[in-house]
Amino acid sequence: MMSVYSRLRRLGVCKQPDARISDLDAFAECLRVRLFFEFRKGFEMRKYSILALSFIMTLLIVVVGMSGGSAQAQGNTKSFVAPKVFQAAGPNAAAIQGSVDAFRAALGIQNNGNAIGPLGAGHREINWDGGGSNATTPPVTPFNTFLNSRGGQFTTPGVGLAQGPVSGGPQGGLVTLFNNPTYATTFAAFSPVRLFTPVGSNITNAVFFIPGTNGNVPATVSGFGAIFTDVDLPDGSGPGAKQGNRFASTLMEFFGVNGELLFSSFVPASPGNAGQSFFAIKFATAKIARVRITAGNVAPGPNDDQTHDVVMMDDFIYGEPQMHP
Repeated sequence: MMSVYSRLRRLGVCKQPDARISDLDAFAECLRVRLFFEFRKGFEMRKYSILALSFIMTLLIVVVGMSGGSAQAQGNTKSFVAPKVFQAAGPNAAAIQGSVDAFRAALGIQNNGNAIGPLGAGHREINWDGGGSNATTPPVTPFNTFLNSRGGQFTTPGVGLAQGPVSGGPQGGLVTLFNNPTYATTFAAFSPVRLFTPVGSNITNAVFFIPGTNGNVPATVSGFGAIFTDVDLPDGSGPGAKQGNRFASTLMEFFGVNGELLFSSFVPASPGNAGQSFFAIKFATAKIARVRITAGNVAPGPNDDQTHDVVMMDDFIYGEPQMHP
């Protein structure tokens, strides 16, 4: 590096004492500053020729790559293997069934139900239906109904989380919960008859524990997927002016044990009332510690229209919870 630096000193670049250029970052910065001022002077080549400037610019690219670029890469030396993605959207449950079944198979086809874990294979599911119940539960957070039996705990920054049918039942379903009769035709269940929803927010957080430990042993899962109803806004597959996501409304974020974001994606849309959408990912190992779901662009309550994309959730499907690695 010193021989190159000496050549540049003879060209009149970076005249500071050698002690000022103590590492590649400082050296690169010196070149950046020099070139900046030379360009501001309208390419006035006072002490070196255009050929020398071309040489310096080429060297700068190399130095910057050696300093900032390599240092950043060294901070992320573990190679990232992208998860397998499962997604589908359509007007009814049949439109997404194939993708849902493929995800189940990828996790391990056996549904482990309420068995004490951890088990070596299979997956867990929550369909919110309570064996055919049509009751609407009052909103609570944390939602611990499946904490011990299936290792899932759910929270929201809103009032709470509730499960209920679209309408009907002893408490009147979502129509009564949100005092909005239009919801009777806006949403439809994937697995009859209840849906799951935050109240006072559109955010749901999921964390995992070993089933049978009552939330005392944190866990990770290899994959997680959720079914949604009435995701109307596009899924962000195109540039969409400057926003880049075409105002997609429903987002899933997957985090590791240290809070690092592992993966995120918008959920595909199926415009029109009562459509069904599914999104899931599967890693080769159990590394997902938390999932954050943004369902729609507004908390449930208002009418679902061109401004408000109100979204409800149905089945959650996830890998068998395993102890933290």
